[in-house]
Amino acid sequence: MNIILASQSPRRRELLERMGLSFTVHAADIDEHMDRSLPPDKLVEAISREKAAATARDFDESSLIIAADTVVALEGQILGKPHDEGDARRMLSLLSGNHHQVYTGFTVRQGKRAITRSECTQVKFRTLEPREIDAYIASGEPMDKAGSYGIQALGGLLVEGIRGDYFNVMGLPVCALGQVLKEFGVRCL
Repeated sequence: MNIILASQSPRRRELLERMGLSFTVHAADIDEHMDRSLPPDKLVEAISREKAAATARDFDESSLIIAADTVVALEGQILGKPHDEGDARRMLSLLSGNHHQVYTGFTVRQGKRAITRSECTQVKFRTLEPREIDAYIASGEPMDKAGSYGIQALGGLLVEGIRGDYFNVMGLPVCALGQVLKEFGVRCL
């Protein structure tokens, strides 16, 4: 079966590889606008559906498309990828000492059949000193990540604890995705 990851995210690519899947990468060409009227779970589901549909147009109906989108939410405010270092500083300052949620929506599509799900993980940041925020931003790590941090690298130093799927915070809820893939005849175990 031809499996396509509709994402250029190195983290999603790594997670699919860890799941033992053989796939090719074909980034979805969509405008990832944020309809701020949608709750975070519905927003990431909608964007993942759009990515899957856009990618499916470039492949035959037997191809299996996996698409995803991730956002961070704090008290209902969606924090996407930072626009610049000032925006990253603002987001990290907001997250400092607080609980927030990471939402990832994913869609698995083959032909006209599509299943979309979302997962939410609770994350608690420790209180950050301004110099720590500046040092983290200087590392460059926050600049391409929702909420301005990546738990799998230096950003793990900011996280006091999580409740839920760790891999969801990286950008792909592995357990939930594995269950949906079984519905398409793909068994990872």
